[in-house]
Amino acid sequence: MKDLTFSPTQSKVQQSFRRGLASYHETASQQADIAERLCTLLRPIAPPTLLKVFEFGMGTGHLTLPLTRSFNIAALTVNDLVPECAAYAPESSHFVPGPIEAVELPSSLDLICSASTVQWIDDLPGTIARLTDALTEGGLLALSGFGTAQFHELRALGSTAAAPSYVDAEGWRAILPSNMTVKHLSQARKVNWFPTALALLKHLRGTGVNGAASQSWSASDLKRFEKDYWQRFGTPRGLPLTYDPVWIIAQKSQ
Repeated sequence: MKDLTFSPTQSKVQQSFRRGLASYHETASQQADIAERLCTLLRPIAPPTLLKVFEFGMGTGHLTLPLTRSFNIAALTVNDLVPECAAYAPESSHFVPGPIEAVELPSSLDLICSASTVQWIDDLPGTIARLTDALTEGGLLALSGFGTAQFHELRALGSTAAAPSYVDAEGWRAILPSNMTVKHLSQARKVNWFPTALALLKHLRGTGVNGAASQSWSASDLKRFEKDYWQRFGTPRGLPLTYDPVWIIAQKSQ
């Protein structure tokens, strides 16, 4: 097992998701839809019975639930950076806490999967290579991440809370090891609308997706942020916040 000491970014992300854990499952509707689509895409590619499955970044189970409904899984190991997520793990599963970059992986896995987590990984190529080494021949890697348009409105307004690894769909071909064959690759932007900047910020806090943020908000900060957001991006529909999900399914060469 690697050193489980958390990096400063991992510590911030863990604190943010722990704070939003109670509200995450209901608030994170985009993440729920993204996870459901990943499972839908996986069904015609993966066999109906899987002997060994590993899911990292399980959160409150947005992917875990459709996954266990869709496949017969003999042995399921689930992981999350936040230890409290163990409460959401299926009773028959084994929960492993800690950063995916460092936790010990099961061997000879038929499927490694994760929804809306890979964007938080600093060394994405290195971690993906490590994950694929744990796959059996013919094993599948099924992931969703986010492209470079993710939260572009916030970045335009000076936010430093972006995750470190936003990758567009085609960029994944360079990240995947040479022994992985792409079975599915797609990207589709989605927009959430908010009546006020405060409602938008509450959404971010409730889902924990501003995990790398370090800013404290005063009343004047909020007023300035609201004014700038409306001037740059405001519409009759409200304030937009762009999600840019990417889905990747790849198979290890047999």
